[in-house]
Amino acid sequence: MDTRWWAVVVLAALPSLGAGGETPEAPPESWTQLWFFRFLVNAAGYATFMVPGYFLVHYFRRKNYLETGRGLCYPLVKACVFGNEPKASDEVPLAPRTETVETTPTWQALKLLFCTLGLQVFYLTWGVLQERVMTRSYGATATSPGERFTDSQFLVLMNRVLALIVAGLYCLLCKQPRHGAPMYRYSFASLSNVLSSWCQYEALKFISFPTQVLAKASKVIPVMLMGKLVSRRSYEHWEYLTAGLISIGVSMFLLSSGPEPRSSPATTLSGLILLAGYIAFDSFTSNWQDALFAYKMSSVQMMFGVNFFSCLFTVISLLQQGALLEGTRFMGRHGEFAAHALLLSVCSACGQLFIFYTIGQFGAAVFTIIMTLRQAIAILLSCLLYGHTVTVVGGLGVAVVFAALLLRVYARGRLKQRGKKAVPIESPVQKV
Repeated sequence: MDTRWWAVVVLAALPSLGAGGETPEAPPESWTQLWFFRFLVNAAGYATFMVPGYFLVHYFRRKNYLETGRGLCYPLVKACVFGNEPKASDEVPLAPRTETVETTPTWQALKLLFCTLGLQVFYLTWGVLQERVMTRSYGATATSPGERFTDSQFLVLMNRVLALIVAGLYCLLCKQPRHGAPMYRYSFASLSNVLSSWCQYEALKFISFPTQVLAKASKVIPVMLMGKLVSRRSYEHWEYLTAGLISIGVSMFLLSSGPEPRSSPATTLSGLILLAGYIAFDSFTSNWQDALFAYKMSSVQMMFGVNFFSCLFTVISLLQQGALLEGTRFMGRHGEFAAHALLLSVCSACGQLFIFYTIGQFGAAVFTIIMTLRQAIAILLSCLLYGHTVTVVGGLGVAVVFAALLLRVYARGRLKQRGKKAVPIESPVQKV
């Protein structure tokens, strides 16, 4: 399986695969426009916040500030560096799946329909708008080609600001557990979440949206390889079977894609690297959030903390680059872009709330099935709206991938019923 997968990776890196031998992306105007340079500039901006913060945290811990500190700054330093250990009387139990009040089959079916429609509507809209914003021009006329929006970090900021507002309002209106986690610990998940979102937006300049969706759906393969090599983890036979089916399905799709329209990006090495960056950063975000849940916080408190630091990171970086004003000016020049960016942020924030509600009511397995179906529908919508060409063999490859994902969910459920320990489903707190 490993050899076949790496062969697919190498073939996917060819500059013109699936694009009829043509690469539609024009070369950058200068080396400062290269995605790798912009990534380094963004990372340097984040470092101007992270590095001083790292030394401050170590300074306060070394000085035992929790015991010796006084003054107006003491509560702030305590919350940010040391946190608050919750008392037993202060703890609010996290909302379990409610099965005692309104558990009639009709009511449960209505709630499941509500969750399914909410997740499909918000995340399908988000996917369509994401491709529209990053791959199409604004202000095009008969005499002018218009201009494209190129600053992925500005879009990340808009998404995070609205998510922060929604999470903050939710925390104010609904009772939450007493917060005990040191605030600085959110910054690590925030940094990886910002970088994964940036890679996801930036990758659309170099690969088609269906390719991106399939790559995200096949994350299980590198996760299994990493678990085997690093953690010496053993897997069940059905896990190897489904991973092999996913590898075959991705191979069929990549190797049989028809010619793309001129306006559609080709699969390039840059796109492949950005996808790998997205998968790596997103995996770290989920694992770090899992560790933070040991502080008995709610999912919405997690959402607020992560998005708070994400806003700080992106604002500081954009101000240092002078890109915050330029992004605002672009919104002023193109009202259509402003509407798209706002709707993109609304879908991102509301979609996260639907994630929490669905998992709380029906569990992670049902949520995974809904989101797997959403990915398949997203590929279909992208092909219909933006003219991506998928051959019959490529379509069969897509079907194989999603059939394998559903098979994994089914096998997990069977193992759970038999009392065996299944591989845990990845934490879906931050997906966009």
